[in-house]
Parts: sequence; C-alpha cells; structure tokens
Amino acid sequence: MRRCVRAVSIVSVLALFACSGDDSGSSNSTPSSDAPVTEAPSTEAPVVTEAPFAPVTPTMSGVAETTVEGPITGGAGQVVFGTSAFDGSAFGYVEEEYFIGGTATGYTSATPLSEDGLWDLTPKDTADYKTRILVRRPANAADFDGTVYVEWLNVTAGLDTGPTWSLSWIEMIRQGATWVGVSTQRVGVEGGGNPMGEFRVLKKADPERYGSLNHPGDNYSYDIFSQAGATVWRQADTILGGLQPEVVIAVGESQSAFRMASYLNGFAPMHDVYNGYLVHSRGSRAANINCATNCVDPVDPSDVPTPAVVRIRTDLTRPVLNFVTETDVVGDRLGYRRAEQPDSDVYRSWEVTGTAHGDAYSLGINDGEKGDGAADEELFAAQFGAPTSVYSGIIECTKPINAGPHTYVLRSAIRSLDSWIRTGEAPASMPKLQNNADITGYETDANGVALGGIRTPYVDVPLAVLSGLGQDGGGFCGLFGTTLSLSAEQLDALYPTAEDFLAKWNESTDAAVASGAILAIDGDAIKAAAAARYEAIRAAS
Repeated sequence: MRRCVRAVSIVSVLALFACSGDDSGSSNSTPSSDAPVTEAPSTEAPVVTEAPFAPVTPTMSGVAETTVEGPITGGAGQVVFGTSAFDGSAFGYVEEEYFIGGTATGYTSATPLSEDGLWDLTPKDTADYKTRILVRRPANAADFDGTVYVEWLNVTAGLDTGPTWSLSWIEMIRQGATWVGVSTQRVGVEGGGNPMGEFRVLKKADPERYGSLNHPGDNYSYDIFSQAGATVWRQADTILGGLQPEVVIAVGESQSAFRMASYLNGFAPMHDVYNGYLVHSRGSRAANINCATNCVDPVDPSDVPTPAVVRIRTDLTRPVLNFVTETDVVGDRLGYRRAEQPDSDVYRSWEVTGTAHGDAYSLGINDGEKGDGAADEELFAAQFGAPTSVYSGIIECTKPINAGPHTYVLRSAIRSLDSWIRTGEAPASMPKLQNNADITGYETDANGVALGGIRTPYVDVPLAVLSGLGQDGGGFCGLFGTTLSLSAEQLDALYPTAEDFLAKWNESTDAAVASGAILAIDGDAIKAAAAARYEAIRAAS
C-alpha cells in the first residue's frame, strides 16, 4: 500500500561519487522578467500501444543459488554503512543485515566490446565469495507495496554508500517499498580504495562482525549483483521477513551507474533478474568487464575493457530509466551527451536542469530530513545560503554548492519507473538540456540558467542561478555544482512583490507536477516552503 510520511528521522550517508565534474560555468547577466517558461514533455518518443515487456517474475536464468546468514548481530552490534546509523522505528521500518555467499562467475568476450552495447559475454572463471546485503523494509507486511529497490552500493569514497537511497528514500518510504543495498565491489568489503573511507571498510571497521566476508574482486561483481537480486526473489521469507516481492528494480548511481550500464549490456539479457533499471548519473562510458589489474597498465591480453563511449543496448525487454544532472551531461570526464540515445518503448532519459551530481540536499540537508516540510524549507532557503564546505569541512569548495531540485525529480523518477513496470505505460519523454556545440557547457537564458531539460520552479522562477558546473576546490568539489544568488536588484526586477513571486512559483510548480517531473505531494511541499520562507529571504537580501 502507499503510505505518507508524517514524521521521519533519518541520517543520510556520505554520498560521494565517481569521476570529477566539468569546471566550466555559465555567466550571469541581466535578469528576465518573463513569466515561467516550464516546458511540456516532448512527444518525440514512440507511442506505445502494447507493453513491450511483461511485468512478471523474471526467469533468473542461469543464476546460481546463494546461502544466506542472518540477521547479523555480532561484533560491535551496529551496521557499518556510510558514516552514520539508520533508525526507521519512527516510521515503521526495520533495518537488518545479512551475509550472502556462493560461487560467482567472471566473464570475458571473444571480441572487443562495441559502443552499441550488444555484447556477447561468455564465462571465464569462478570464485567463491561472501558479501553483505543491507535491508530496510516495512515492519508491518500490510504496509509493503511489493516493490524492492536493489542498489549497487557506491565505493568511490572508499566505503559503501547508497546515493540513490540518500536522495530518494523519502519516496521509497511513502510507497511502502523495501530497499536492499548490496556490497557488490571489493573496496567496500576488503578496502584498498580512497583513503577517505578506509575507516568504514567493513572488515576494518568491525573485524569481528565482518571478518568472515570474502570478496574475490570486481571481475565477479556483475554475477554477485545477479545473485543478490535473485536472492530477493528466492529467499524473501528470510531476508525480507516474509514480505513477497512483486517488482524488483536495480539501481546504481555514478560509479555504480557505470557498472549498471555494463550490467545492462552484458548480463541483464542473460540472467533476467530485475524487472527494471534506474541508471542514475552516469557518464559516457561503462565499467570494464574483466581486468587482470586495471585494464590500463600493464596491458594483459585477458583484459576486457569497454570503449570510451557506450550506449545501452536496444534489444532489452525490461524498462530502463536513465537519470542525469547537469554535471553528468557535459564535460570531458562524464560527458553523457556523447553516449546519448533516443527514447524508445523500453528506454527513457531524464535530464534535470539546475541540478548537480551531489548537492546541498544530499550532502547535508538530508541529514535532518523528517518528512515534515522542514527540509523543504531548508532547501528553498539554501538558494541564499548554500554551504561551501560539507561534513564539517572535510571537503572545502570555493563557491556555494548546488541547492537544486535533484531530490524532487528523482523521487518522481522512481515512482514513474515502478508504475511503468507494473502497467506498461511509459513515463513522458522529457526535453533535453541544450548543451553548447563542444559539449563543455550549456546554452543559457538571460538569467544564466541552462536552457532545456526538465523544468521546475527552481529554474523557471529563479532566486539563484543553479548549475551543475562552475565549482572550484579540491577533491569532489567539481561534482557539487554551484548556487549564485540573485541580487536584490535582480529580484526586484523579476518579482515586484511577494505575491507576484509566489504566484509565478506556484504556477511553475503546478506545471512541473502536470508534466510528471515532480510528484503532487512534493509540489505541495515546495509551494508551502516558498510561502513560509520567501519574505524572510527577501528581507535579508
């Protein structure tokens, strides 16, 4: 059943991501006084009269069985995940941890992998493994809506994090869905990645609890992810507390999205474990399939690297929703635009204007999210108070980081994907961001806001120029975008009175809801936040 969150207390994890973003930005110029220009969805994608896929239990063909241990309670007595604990008791959720183990297969290809993703992989070797899965589910079976999101945990910061959970958990809770995080890669279990997260590597953070785990390496990660998803179906009585899944969706963000692209091209057709896929913030490439070392140096003839540009294969029979921010689409290190492909009856791509790979919500505001509207007000106000540093100065950037609507559109995306799987009715095709000719930045309006893409009041009724680009500073700062607050003079030109601003903001919000970009429940919260905080912001500007 669908549920509304009335009071939520959750602390988000450190959501740090792969690669580094483009550091170019858009200039700010004379503000426009035009009314909101929220665009309707494009109608370029094909009209689907019959579902090209069947919303039935996947076949799980050729996927090996696993053994399950748990719930795990040993060691220091606490789950090690991200940088903080989860307490779901306030809203009827429980968290449990399990170990799954078995024999995983590594794969190879007789021919170089192609850009079109139509790969034909064959088994290469096998290795025994035991890894961790983390389950967050409704305590009451009557509250479960039947959907399970299985996230390929991100290890870029040197520890397991769940960025998609961090940005969209409130909608998962409202749905009554279950989330399963999989320690799919070696770094999160054994270490050896970014030193920043070494203190939270499972076997180092709590050797007594996690000492029996064994990850043989990332060449086996794809089969481990297939086996984890199959375990959700096959052993729901154990790992889901008896909840019976109806839809199981694979998700992965950034570094994990590169893995997801390779999984879709090489493993999804072969194993058929998941009903659908959310590919969240990917670039133009995909992760390597098999590497003796690192697929770069030294070169080994057994390596199976992927091309610099990889598209998702077009013969899939399960739906894929590709979700990207401004940071992801342009630049020479992510540059998703180089791998862009048209929408189809099983593929949708959403590009969200005014958003960054990581932002003020995922890197701070979410820590205090309770689902009561306070976080919505804080995000609204951050257009005039976004931080320049995150996590008590662990990362210092030179400009205020992005305070955009990433979380709101992602919530709609996961709801839309779930509905697509269940009904066969695809989400709307959305407008694309208008990048410049050399794919280093965007065409912008008179305010400096990128043109095109999914529109929200945050960009069509701006209080700040929100961008996924233009950030300086070390470390991950290039992924965090920027917030350039408009001056008092610019605001006066745009909105002569508070009533004028609120009318335009509400009109744009309603248009975003009508387009499918934002859920109605979040539209109401966005309007309430503006009503509560706008006059105070203007008085202080």
